[in-house]
Amino acid sequence: MAGRQRKRESLHKTDRIAALRPGTGRPGGRLAFNGGVPILNKDMTLCISLSARPSNNGTRFHNHLYEQLGLNWIYKAFAPTDLAQAIAGVRGLGIRGCAVSMPYKEDVIALVDVMDPSAKAIDSVNTIVNDGGTLTAYNTDYTAIEQLLQRNAVPAAYSVLLRGAGGMAKATAAALRDAGFRDVTMIARNEEAGRALAGLYGFAWRADVDPSLTADMIINVTPIGMAGSMAGGPDADSLSFPQETVDAAKVVFDVVALPAETPLIKAGRAAGKIVITGAEVATIQALEQFVLYTGIRPTDEQVRAAEDFMRAQ
Repeated sequence: MAGRQRKRESLHKTDRIAALRPGTGRPGGRLAFNGGVPILNKDMTLCISLSARPSNNGTRFHNHLYEQLGLNWIYKAFAPTDLAQAIAGVRGLGIRGCAVSMPYKEDVIALVDVMDPSAKAIDSVNTIVNDGGTLTAYNTDYTAIEQLLQRNAVPAAYSVLLRGAGGMAKATAAALRDAGFRDVTMIARNEEAGRALAGLYGFAWRADVDPSLTADMIINVTPIGMAGSMAGGPDADSLSFPQETVDAAKVVFDVVALPAETPLIKAGRAAGKIVITGAEVATIQALEQFVLYTGIRPTDEQVRAAEDFMRAQ
C-alpha cells in the first residue's frame, strides 16, 4: 500500500515537472508558454535587460517567443547597482544580448565597442549585441517610432509638441526629423538639455506647457503617467499635457508602456483622437531586439501571441 502511494506521488511530481519543461506534455508537440520556469542548462543562451526600475514586459515577450520557436534561450531583467560592472559581465560571461532602459541609454556609450548608425546618429542606446566579446550598440526605439508614424499615416505637415529630453526623446526627435516633420516644439524643464536637443534637430524649445499651447500631435516622452511601481513618484495619475492641449490635438502619442492605458491615452481616447500607445512602441522595439539577438524574425502570429502574453500580466 505504501509502495503504491509513493509511486502515485512520484508520478504526480513527474507530471508537474513535465508541465514546466519545454517540449514535453504531449507526443511530438510543445506546450504553450505559461510562465513556467524553463529547465536551465549549460548550453542555454542568456539575454538580459538593464533598467533602474525593471518591468516584466521584455521578459515575458522574449521568453514567450523563445518557447514558441523552440529556442534554448532565456531572458532576465536586472536593476544594476554598477553599470560598468554589469556591461563587463555581459562581455565576460558571453551574454548574447542586453536591452538598455532609462536612465542608462547614454551612459553605456562609453562601455561598448561599436556604435551602429541607429545609435550613433542620436547618441542613445537601447540594445547591445555581444559577438564573441565585441559589444555593438543599436537603437530600436527609433525604429519603433518611425514605424508607428507610418502606420498611423501622420502627416509630416502636422505641428508637434514633444515633451521630454532623455534618450527616448532623442530617438523620437530623430524619427520626427527624418520623417519630414519641421514644426516641432520640444518641452523640457532643463533648459540646457532642452535647448541643446532642440537645436540638434532644428526644433524649437520651451520650458513647460500651458493650456494655451496646442499642436496637431502631442507626444509624451517623460515618466508622467507611468505606473507607480515603475516611476516611483506621485505622477502615475497625472496628465502629461493639459486637457485643453489634448482636446486641440489630432494625434495623442504616449511612449509610456506601463500601463498601456495611461492617463494621457485615456484622455485622448475619450476626446476621440487618434492614439498611439507606449505598449505599441514596446512591442516593436522588443521585436527588433529579438531579431538582432537571434537572427530570426518571428511571424506576425507569433508576435501577436507574445504581445498578448506580455500584456496579460
